[in-house]
Amino acid sequence: MSLSIRNLQKSYTEPGGHRLPILNVEAFDIATGEQVVLVGSSGGGKTTLLNVIAGITSADSGTVTIDGVNVRSLPEAARDRFRAERIGYVFQTFHLLPAFSALENVLLGMSFSGRKTDRHHAAELLDRVGLGHRLHHRPTKLSVGEQQRVAVARSLANRPSLLLADEPTANVDSANQDVILDLIRDACSENNVSLLMVTHSPDVASKFDRVEKLSDFNKPEGAA
Repeated sequence: MSLSIRNLQKSYTEPGGHRLPILNVEAFDIATGEQVVLVGSSGGGKTTLLNVIAGITSADSGTVTIDGVNVRSLPEAARDRFRAERIGYVFQTFHLLPAFSALENVLLGMSFSGRKTDRHHAAELLDRVGLGHRLHHRPTKLSVGEQQRVAVARSLANRPSLLLADEPTANVDSANQDVILDLIRDACSENNVSLLMVTHSPDVASKFDRVEKLSDFNKPEGAA
């Protein structure tokens, strides 16, 4: 089992001091190599769930186990290292470094894992997302859709065991939506990478065999 979640709870404190439950997940699993799309209403906790899985946000209780490792039990430094080595993440807001070129952003993503950077592999990924002619362009010289494609290439650079994707096609025009989606899915299939993708698009969701509604297994109203 690539990802296993048990009794996961996360809440935030509102300005008035009231507790606002966001996540209350009894059980959720993704098998090694399985591709899952997650749908749900805006503000329903989808991005929070991805961030908790990645160890970016700390949960209040429960376990998040990836490749047999309970990510929640790791110290912060070890958690960051584990994320760099095992998890790819396509952020909705890209998180590209503006002072670095597209190629350098992908290479930097590789360097965080402690592995040797591979310029050929980085350039190949950028070429596959249609940016082979813009390797040395900085994000400010790229369109929003092109920045998203750089983010996709970066997420795949370390050949992760789990890929998290938060609306990866939201800022890509319809002509390139299938290109991005096919790249992500094909790369995951080729390397037996598990995929959890958040989307609002019925068209994107229809391409997956397993579609999960967050509201079906997340019951924040029942949190202790």
